[in-house]
Amino acid sequence: MHLYLHIPFCRRACHYCDFHFSTNLTLKTTVVESICREIDLQANYLKNKQLETIYFGGGTPSLLNMNELYDIFETIKKHYTFAHDIEITMEANPDDITRDRLAILQRFGFNRLSIGIQSFNDNHLKYLNRIHNSQNAEDCVHLAQEMGFENLSIDLIYGIHPLLTLPKKEQNNSEFTQGIHQIWQRDLEKAISLNVPHISSYCLTIEPKTVFGKWLQINKIPPIDEEFASEQFDILVSTLADAGYDQYEISNFCRDNRYSRHNTSYWKRHEYLGVGPSAHSFNGESRQFNISNNPEYIKALLLGQVPADYEILTPEEKVNDYIMTGLRTKWGCDLNEIEKLVGTKWLKTNEAVLQKNLSQNFLHLDNQLLKITQKGKLFADKISSDLFLV
Repeated sequence: MHLYLHIPFCRRACHYCDFHFSTNLTLKTTVVESICREIDLQANYLKNKQLETIYFGGGTPSLLNMNELYDIFETIKKHYTFAHDIEITMEANPDDITRDRLAILQRFGFNRLSIGIQSFNDNHLKYLNRIHNSQNAEDCVHLAQEMGFENLSIDLIYGIHPLLTLPKKEQNNSEFTQGIHQIWQRDLEKAISLNVPHISSYCLTIEPKTVFGKWLQINKIPPIDEEFASEQFDILVSTLADAGYDQYEISNFCRDNRYSRHNTSYWKRHEYLGVGPSAHSFNGESRQFNISNNPEYIKALLLGQVPADYEILTPEEKVNDYIMTGLRTKWGCDLNEIEKLVGTKWLKTNEAVLQKNLSQNFLHLDNQLLKITQKGKLFADKISSDLFLV
């Protein structure tokens, strides 16, 4: 079983982020108290009481202090046991990674860090409104490794066009004219040189309620250049493959089978409990979605209520979930599993679409395992949605 905790606070709002968070930290301790109450109330949500993974996400969960971490772990331990090889992950920003902070995390059993670096280019970091600079990013990885954190993941963003980030007077300098993909290539080479076992990389997207979304509405920035982004995706895949990284999910790469066990549990439809504002849960038969509002979340938990919406999944919805997540991974989807859920309905409904994608070499079918090809990965969301049962 798997546990996710959403810590909805950040020191600064990144211009691209549409996750639920607040930059006002005054309610942080109160939210933590409410998370502990929710863990108590949700104690019976997972049938199996042994946790294989715990993941602290956000937001910026590395903002939690020692007392807050203590309260959370003591509450978890009231209801669950830990597997002997449990994976406990903390998402962290480079500016939060200090020697003292890492020592505290080790004390609580954290054995994996997911570091939100996003770029090693200072112009890009400034454009994204990140707090850290490129040197901080490099230094924090070295410090974590020195402190014994061998299981590290770093996040990188691609699709950031240099014309957006370079001052106009620099747009004709050698950094730009030598090749518009050069900055991204250097980011990847720097990541590889740090010898981290896991890299997650996502294309920059512009969501309506973000700063970038508002800038797009007033034409302060142009929309994402999809051709440029797809070229950068190709560079990402080929560069990391040459460096020995396995693309086990469209946006995730690892060496030596160092998959994110927690995130892999989502893609393989394992049961998990999510606590905290905006957290989601899945128990095999239903999903629940916590409210994305900190004061309302606190208020409900004080009344002994879990502020969540619930959804009982139909067999068709289970298949759609399986297609959406499974096709993103190197393991693909087992047609036998789909048949267990809905019989031959899926195959009959999607026969023409399936054959079209197979003939275009977007999908590959072997021994009842349906997998997306390298060519198809650029269109994964569209391919998946076309195969949904409605």
